[in-house]
Amino acid sequence: MKFEVGKSALMEGLQKVLNVVSLRTTLPILSNVLIEADKSSLTLTTTDLEVGVRCKVDAKVSKTGASTLPARRLSSIVRELPDGAIQVEVDDKNNANVKSGSSFFKIMGLSKDEFPPMPKAEGKHSYKMEQVAFREMLRKTSYAASTDETRYVLNGVLLSFKGGKLTMVATDGRRLALVEQEIDFPDDAQGDLILPSKAVAELTQVLGDEGELTLSATENQIMFQFDDVLVVSKLIDGTFPNYKQVIPAQCEERVTVERESLFTALRRVSLVTTDKSNAAKLTFGKNKVVISMNTPDIGEAEESLPVKYDGKEFSVAFNPEYMMDPLKTLSSDEVFLELTDELSPGVLKTDIPFLYVLMPMRIT
Repeated sequence: MKFEVGKSALMEGLQKVLNVVSLRTTLPILSNVLIEADKSSLTLTTTDLEVGVRCKVDAKVSKTGASTLPARRLSSIVRELPDGAIQVEVDDKNNANVKSGSSFFKIMGLSKDEFPPMPKAEGKHSYKMEQVAFREMLRKTSYAASTDETRYVLNGVLLSFKGGKLTMVATDGRRLALVEQEIDFPDDAQGDLILPSKAVAELTQVLGDEGELTLSATENQIMFQFDDVLVVSKLIDGTFPNYKQVIPAQCEERVTVERESLFTALRRVSLVTTDKSNAAKLTFGKNKVVISMNTPDIGEAEESLPVKYDGKEFSVAFNPEYMMDPLKTLSSDEVFLELTDELSPGVLKTDIPFLYVLMPMRIT
């Protein structure tokens, strides 16, 4: 195999496929990127057996072929090479000579035959939507997914295609994030899929700001195609819990607050949190909220904010990190807090089809 490729093009391609390469793996081949040279392009593929990514890079190919090279090592070398063309030649023993300007490297590779085949997820149904819209839906929900492996069905994001819209939900049992978007799909394509957090992380990295995304799925796999990129992932097997049960049907108090101010105040107050003491107390009065924290052995903090509220005075406590997570990803100027009392879940809403349910914390 022999080809010449621009540094920036190769670097961009490697960055798209590098995230799924595990730093620790018992199979050396999974640390490698499969490079296939064909006519006028290179196809780069990586996998960790759960998520696979493939992309194309334009190149001048003088000899077609395929081999695998250490992905992170190759990326580090390409990053340091001078700008311009890179010449790569791989011999029959999978040893690659890499040249650019006065720089020369020899890298030991492994046979393409050892590389696991990319699964073919030819789904019965496919769904289309804008890349940026799908990525933003993932950003607005994925932080709420569980990291507790004993509750594996919550270790990802639910994609629910029903009633002419895509509903995305993530929860860890203490909070729940939900966002909706109307999309077109046939009635017989309705169903629920649970996308693992690893695939979510990859997609939020590689999805672009423009262009369409095609999503198709089988019973246990899902495939995303966009631009010259293909991402294939296993799905989480199981039934997502009935998330509608935890969304409060009504609330007694509704508070309107400026999103950026609330985020900044919570961030400052949380500077006195510890692992054992992480409850921020919100005390609501006429047109103001006082956010306070009192941490034994550390100290205390307090912030006061103007809000639109003229109901009864009451207090409720939340984990400040959990409150800040949705505020980071939203872009609305204002958010609405719907609350009932100090023991009932709070709901954060905005001017888009989004809601965030957060369980309160008991404070003495």
